[in-house]
Amino acid sequence: MSLDRRGLILLVILTIAWGVNWPIMKIGVAHFPAMGFRLLCMAGGVVALGLALRVRGESLRVPRAQWATIVKLAIPNMVLWHLLAICAVKMLSSGRAAILGYTMPIWAVVWGLVLYRDRIGASAWVGIGCALAGTILLLSGEIRALTGSPAGTLLMLAAAAGWGFGTQLMKRTQIDIPIGTLTFWMLTVTLPFLAAGTLLLETGWRMPDAAEWGAIAYNAVVVFAYCHLVWFALARNLPPVVSSLSVMFIPVVGVFSGMWMLGEQPHWQDYTAIALMFAALSSVMLVPLLRRRLQAGAARGDFT
Repeated sequence: MSLDRRGLILLVILTIAWGVNWPIMKIGVAHFPAMGFRLLCMAGGVVALGLALRVRGESLRVPRAQWATIVKLAIPNMVLWHLLAICAVKMLSSGRAAILGYTMPIWAVVWGLVLYRDRIGASAWVGIGCALAGTILLLSGEIRALTGSPAGTLLMLAAAAGWGFGTQLMKRTQIDIPIGTLTFWMLTVTLPFLAAGTLLLETGWRMPDAAEWGAIAYNAVVVFAYCHLVWFALARNLPPVVSSLSVMFIPVVGVFSGMWMLGEQPHWQDYTAIALMFAALSSVMLVPLLRRRLQAGAARGDFT
């Protein structure tokens, strides 16, 4: 697998677009019901993604036998992630939410170990330890701060854990549907859950103001439609090491874009947590890939 110059440019745009979305979501939910905001974003995203898929000539039809599988995959990958994460963003700084949200690969490893008895190496154990240390550091900072929100930290961790479980489930589920179509219907399945959550648990509904409409439009068009389609297109030819680095840089972009857009001032705990999470994700995602490449090279005699 290789990445040409065009693919590299698209990947950089993708990483920046997803990272910048953390402070944009913070703007959207600052004075607006969090689940209601996400409902509007996702509804617009479903329309935009559906139109984009049809323009690309992809069918949205799903065999009747596959619907149960779609719902099963949508619950952890979409419903839990979007419901819990958007509520956590309202309680946390955008940068801190991004750091915690992208512990997902660590949770995927943990779920594989606990539920599927996956064998993991020493580097993965180091990664789990680093992620745990970074999480405890951020949680302690929230508890000590007068305006801190340990509940937000726990919600974001639960969201990341749900996404990690969903990732394991995706790996172990056979489904004969194009990934774009699958994503469209998983998002559609999530809409009733968001609608129920905002109707039953939230108050203060009103028309969004200009800034909130801008955040909704960004999420609908850029995040749900453009970013998803670009990622699916790149994923077929994307070197795993490059996709891993992209995932790791998204929370870094989130932290610094929050400083620029919202005037957030990260504390030493945030910077230390970034380093710990980067080390954790490297040990879980990059070290095994490099080890396999070295082993493959040795087997071919490349290092003799």
